Amino acid sequence: MKTFGVALLAAILGYIVGLFGTMAAIELFSSNTHDKSMEAAMTGAFVGGPLMAAVSVVVILVLRRKPRP
Repeated sequence: MKTFGVALLAAILGYIVGLFGTMAAIELFSSNTHDKSMEAAMTGAFVGGPLMAAVSVVVILVLRRKPRP
């Protein structure tokens, strides 16, 4: 149960980091001129956030895996 809680917390934090990281990257590097803020928000919410949440859960589960005797 503790691993589930840690994985859930990692997913939430990973989503937040992915959301704002993707938004910042889109704002800096996108050539879109008329709707850059919408592109950044949607890409962050639907691509960057979920991707980083999944990656963070996998990393936490691998790191917390107990060695077998």
